[in-house]
Amino acid sequence: MLKGDEMMHVKVFANLRDICGGVSVQVIPNGNRIIDILNKMVEMYPEINDEIFTQERTLKPFVHVYVNGRNIIHANDLETEVHETDQIALFPPVAGG
Repeated sequence: MLKGDEMMHVKVFANLRDICGGVSVQVIPNGNRIIDILNKMVEMYPEINDEIFTQERTLKPFVHVYVNGRNIIHANDLETEVHETDQIALFPPVAGG
């Protein structure tokens, strides 16, 4: 579990890389849940908010967050707790064809 000063590394994909300026973001969240990490990312990169969250502060459809390769919808969703050694990946909706 995070103690409050651990840095989490979040891999980002697609257009989130442009917003965040790279393939991964280093975040020191104010808590140990996925929502805490995402809130800190929004604080750091405000433009990301509209890409990942609905007005109700839930993930937009087709936005996926994985912890150690497992989608958080199969755990506690945004309330999923993380540890400093966890690998986190954030995928925005991607259109194509």
